[in-house]
Amino acid sequence: MSTFDHPTTTPQAIQNTVLEEKETALPHRRRRRKDTADSNEIPHDASSQLSTLSSALPSGIRSKFFTYLALSKPRLSFLVVLTTTAAYSLFPVAATPLSAAMSLSPLTLLNLTTGTALCCASANALNMLIEPAHDAKMSRTRNRPLVRGLLTSQAALVFALATGVLGVTLLDFGVNPTCAFLGGLNIILYAGAYTPLKRISVVNTWVGALVGGIPPLMGWVAAAGQAKANSGDNQPPGWQELLFDPATSAGGWLVAALLFAWQFPHFNSLSWTIRHEYANAGYRMLASINPRKNALVGLRYALLMLPICAGLSYVGVTGWGFVATSGVVNLWMIREAWRFYRLEGQKGTARGLFWASVWHLPIVLVLAMVHKRGLWERFWRGGLDEDVWEEVLVHEHDEEKAREAVLLGKNDDEQLPILSAPRP
Repeated sequence: MSTFDHPTTTPQAIQNTVLEEKETALPHRRRRRKDTADSNEIPHDASSQLSTLSSALPSGIRSKFFTYLALSKPRLSFLVVLTTTAAYSLFPVAATPLSAAMSLSPLTLLNLTTGTALCCASANALNMLIEPAHDAKMSRTRNRPLVRGLLTSQAALVFALATGVLGVTLLDFGVNPTCAFLGGLNIILYAGAYTPLKRISVVNTWVGALVGGIPPLMGWVAAAGQAKANSGDNQPPGWQELLFDPATSAGGWLVAALLFAWQFPHFNSLSWTIRHEYANAGYRMLASINPRKNALVGLRYALLMLPICAGLSYVGVTGWGFVATSGVVNLWMIREAWRFYRLEGQKGTARGLFWASVWHLPIVLVLAMVHKRGLWERFWRGGLDEDVWEEVLVHEHDEEKAREAVLLGKNDDEQLPILSAPRP
């Protein structure tokens, strides 16, 4: 007769027996239990957690505040604002030909971050407004405010429209029209394309990645417009110049590409953990339709991080040391993506890749800012007078243009700056 069959066995005795069995189990059996345990669980999103907090509070201003904050998906919005700010900060102001002595404007940065956050809130609110019935079918999202009835659809629509109009307007007047256009475009893509596509085609993931890549491009465009305005040119820069001028836009597109690629190992690992819920809710996600390909796509885009980071150094946004330091972090995520692919998400590999991606992005962005081209030169030459510092930068720029002219075969002496001028 087992312990559990004995009529006098107490709950405490049962508990002690279970603990004893766990302690005396052979190591390989303990590892097997750990491997077969459900170690891929991902925490509920911030909106669900805030909805719980809001419903626990007495009806009032604080309760409404947390409810509307939940509607904006604050954790996702914060990440978007972070990437926008990072791209704005990465613009090479210290050695740009547009303005050697320019400093980024705190006011422009404030308008950029506030406007971007409002656009994110609008897009996320519209997303929740469109699919509360489907959110209710998934454990990760069934606690959102509209599912729980904490807000009416009319109130959510007013919030979405108000934040969208205010965000785009702030970007237009406080940054530049190109940045405002990108902010408005992102609202349309997220709510009008990505959200309905989730129930139609796996292409939705690529559209969602495109939405995630636009905010850093907005930050770069904001900095480029600021540089152009400070260059003394009375004409405001047009969208073609801000987005497609090779001299100033290449870095922005590369940072956007970094965010685009990053979202696949991040989302593909997250979606794998709830793939059955996606299927039951009617969402067309690669993780539920073709888990093997889902893992392969995550691995492919993790590998793409290496040439993208090298590209940032190649176009002069960062120094070449960034290739080495970012390579360590990129290889970490590639390792986790390979394990995720090889073991098809089992044995905790989905959770491992998810958390690797969570840490990967801020570390790489911080490393890019640490290795920003011209940052340390300006730090070490900080004791020079402003006029002398500007002459140094202008001279370096002239040398670079002269080398380009030689490479292009321009031997006309009138086209070449004087390279032998003594430095201050």
